[in-house]
Amino acid sequence: MCALVVLGLGLTAPPALAAEVNVAVAANFAGPLRPLAEAFTAATGHSLRVSSGATGKFYTQIRAGAPFEVLIAADDETPKKLVAEGHAVAGSNFTYAIGRLVLWSAQPGFVDDQGAVLASGKFAHLAIANPKIAPYGAAGLEVIKARGLSAAITPKLVTAESIAQAQQFVATGNAELGFVALAQVAVPGKPVVGSYWLVPSSLYGEIRQDAVLLKAGEKKSAAVALLAYLKTAPAKAVIQSHGYGQ
Repeated sequence: MCALVVLGLGLTAPPALAAEVNVAVAANFAGPLRPLAEAFTAATGHSLRVSSGATGKFYTQIRAGAPFEVLIAADDETPKKLVAEGHAVAGSNFTYAIGRLVLWSAQPGFVDDQGAVLASGKFAHLAIANPKIAPYGAAGLEVIKARGLSAAITPKLVTAESIAQAQQFVATGNAELGFVALAQVAVPGKPVVGSYWLVPSSLYGEIRQDAVLLKAGEKKSAAVALLAYLKTAPAKAVIQSHGYGQ
């Protein structure tokens, strides 16, 4: 059955000329991309050259001519803008995952399952990805506002360049709390470190994460194959196993 899926997508294994795809991936999806990359290589022979970071920074770099061939973003607006501005291929963007936000602490028992710790005053620092360039950071601010805690928490915010750095601030103890992606906390096959609150989706706007074929990859069969692979059932299963919605 798997062979039929692969062949149906034109993902021959291995191709006569295996190639490397230059991929820019949102920091929250860097972990899930590792097993996906291994499976993609096994199915096609192609490999990935991955750069991870904040979607907003990638947008700036792509507009400036960075040679990325595929963008796996943390939102759906950035791929749309790149298409509209002529930096990405029209019709190639699609939603590969729905992001889920958590409030996380590296300390077991520190975060309760209702997020009441936000109003407790028991912390000095809360890490958040730069909301100007990172969708999860913007979502975190929405949660704080929805809880009516902007005035109390704003002075405690520690702004990170990306969601990966926000997680690092919490992991190292530089912040007691942080808003990160569920995928960074609940890793398949590994015990959860610390404690977290899965934030109700009603408290922030839907985080639709889109992928798009960039102009540099328009004529690259390996780049096209990667986007096709992300739509397959095996890829979707991996994405869901890391805590994302579809």
